[in-house]
Amino acid sequence: MNNLEGKRILVTGGTGSLGNALVRRLLAGELGLPAKITVFSRDEAKQHYMRLDYMHRKAATDDVIYENSKNLLSFRIGDVRDYSSLLSAMRDVDIVFHAAALKQVPSCEYFPTEAVLTNIHGAVNVVRCIRENALAVESVVGISTDKACKPINVMGMTKALQERILIEANRDCPQTRFVCVRYGNVIASRGSIVPLFVEQIRERRDITVTLPEMTRFLLTLDRAVDTVFAVLTKGKRGVTFVPKVPAARIVDVARALMGENELPITFTGIRPGEKLHEIMVSEEECFRTLEAGDYFSIEPMLPELRNYEVSEPALTSEYSSKDITLDVEQLKTLLASANDEINRFLTANG
Repeated sequence: MNNLEGKRILVTGGTGSLGNALVRRLLAGELGLPAKITVFSRDEAKQHYMRLDYMHRKAATDDVIYENSKNLLSFRIGDVRDYSSLLSAMRDVDIVFHAAALKQVPSCEYFPTEAVLTNIHGAVNVVRCIRENALAVESVVGISTDKACKPINVMGMTKALQERILIEANRDCPQTRFVCVRYGNVIASRGSIVPLFVEQIRERRDITVTLPEMTRFLLTLDRAVDTVFAVLTKGKRGVTFVPKVPAARIVDVARALMGENELPITFTGIRPGEKLHEIMVSEEECFRTLEAGDYFSIEPMLPELRNYEVSEPALTSEYSSKDITLDVEQLKTLLASANDEINRFLTANG
């Protein structure tokens, strides 16, 4: 595939977990070698350490990524909340991966205005930059979350509006294709439960779990990037791709990570804004959800964007993590497959 051959790419929030993994895959040239990749974020420290990480790649398996990072990768300080800052970064860009977000559920509950400014106004600014300046951006991929589906917390509510803002932009910016991805708990990402469990196990502390019944969808960072690449290469204007991934009880994740280490589990209670189960496709979205290989494709709500009937919906009920598909042994296999990602995360985060 060469969808990105010679393209100029901007990754907002590029220093985050998904941004890092996405940049790594872009530099590997999986979809063709871009002409330029720009990481846009407001965190100068993360940019500094990300730059150092690429500068010091010496492992043979990383040769291509290392060389490409020297030639293609650049960093830009800025904030999606700041229209002029974002506009400067978006000029002469072909593809935008919009990953900038406030995504910690409790933080968004305590600081809802901050979540609105980043998650909602950030998306508004992406659209404004394109619409008001006739930017020749070919595609924008918005990174969303399962929490945007039937949201009960501020993070989910703001991400749900982000989805609607980006999808609706297909009407106002006909020269640009806007699509989204929505996925669940990434195993090795900042704020995810697995790195916390690994730390607690290493230090022989009690394992802290919210509730015994709590479930989550689980996917690796690479699977998250696969989803982003899938919607970029296959998605029609206005669609949201959802990966078909396994679900498990969080307490079983803890047991799988423990292995032979028998440690006590302490149930701490649900945190502000948390759900017991996550949903990636709601009952209301089922009638406009299609099969797309390893993904579900949620077709746009606005009829003028859809302009076709979904004759054979892929789902008849919501796609929820309460429908558990992994036991402890199966979780061990999944976690083993993500071991490199987990170790990379732990190394990068001290």
